[in-house]
Amino acid sequence: MNETIFHLDNSGKLSELNEENYISEDLLQQLLADYPNLISGAQINSLRPRRWLLISREFRVPDDKDASGRWSLDHLFIDQDGIPTLVEVKRSTDTRIRREVIGQILDYAANAVTYWTIEEIKHRFEDQCNSLNKDNLEALEEFLQKENEPENFWELTKTNLKAGKIRMLIIADSIPKELQRIIEFLNEQMTPAEILGLEIKQFVGQDNVKTLVPRVIGQTATADKTKGVNKGKENSWNEETFFAELTAQRGVAETEVVRKLLNWIKPQTTRIWFGAGKRGSMVPVFSHLRVDHYPFALWTTGAVEIYFQWYKHRLPFESEQKRLELLDKLNQINGVSIPVDKIDKRPSIPLNLLVDEKEYQKFLDIYKWFIGEVKVSKPTI
Repeated sequence: MNETIFHLDNSGKLSELNEENYISEDLLQQLLADYPNLISGAQINSLRPRRWLLISREFRVPDDKDASGRWSLDHLFIDQDGIPTLVEVKRSTDTRIRREVIGQILDYAANAVTYWTIEEIKHRFEDQCNSLNKDNLEALEEFLQKENEPENFWELTKTNLKAGKIRMLIIADSIPKELQRIIEFLNEQMTPAEILGLEIKQFVGQDNVKTLVPRVIGQTATADKTKGVNKGKENSWNEETFFAELTAQRGVAETEVVRKLLNWIKPQTTRIWFGAGKRGSMVPVFSHLRVDHYPFALWTTGAVEIYFQWYKHRLPFESEQKRLELLDKLNQINGVSIPVDKIDKRPSIPLNLLVDEKEYQKFLDIYKWFIGEVKVSKPTI
């Protein structure tokens, strides 16, 4: 039975809008491409609403290393934490929405994590931007909202893809009960991947006025527990909650890197500062000549934030030459390439680069040198 919603305008006139099917699947696909916010990011994560970067429509999915693509995924989006989001669109009148669509999107996901490359994803994003006469770097930086650097974002996406940390979305004007139960069951079993349904019902009134109402399906308390999802209030972080969230988001290997770093630097610090907010942050602080220094920040999202912005106000790194020396050392870590124009900002490097013992040791040696340089510095009188 079709639903009805009501619209009350400023004059006090009440209008009925009646639920209607989309005239074509392509129309719904185009709406998602034009208005990604229809994928209700706040319903998926109320504390940290998802934002969506459209990589491409009709993204090819191969079933073999050298194949060009056996299937065509309706949309590939990536959220702000670098989680690839595979979208398959169906109308409720399509009989395949009952069960076949589950096998379809699982096929896509299984082969995507095996055969997609980050180079192909970046290339398709560039093509998408070119088709809209947009600069791809500007579009990406606007999407990231200064939360991350573009190169770190792509590295994070690559890591998530290879780890199977992806999201599958089945989108329709109406999700039948049979499909809802399957989605909920699968989502409760899956980690780190997730699968969700999204209804986007269309209501039409007089003069063809339309209202679109999204509703996410598949998030249960059991699924949240399986994935370690926190839907409570914003956190005031501490060591215990920081490491729990880091492990849930980034896995054991990256958590062990942070534990090693913390065990090394703790004896040299005045304190460890923990942030308060949707993302967990931890900053070691040490004092020299009554001045606090902040070497770097660690984030539960898997980023190590380099604090050039603070260095430039502290001896001896107020000198551009000393910051360039530090930059050169950091860029010798395999996979790190911080541009020169970032030496007064707060660029990040992916934590996963330090899982390799040799690269971790490079980072450790750099900050042993950093602390040593600070401790021998003296203000001029």
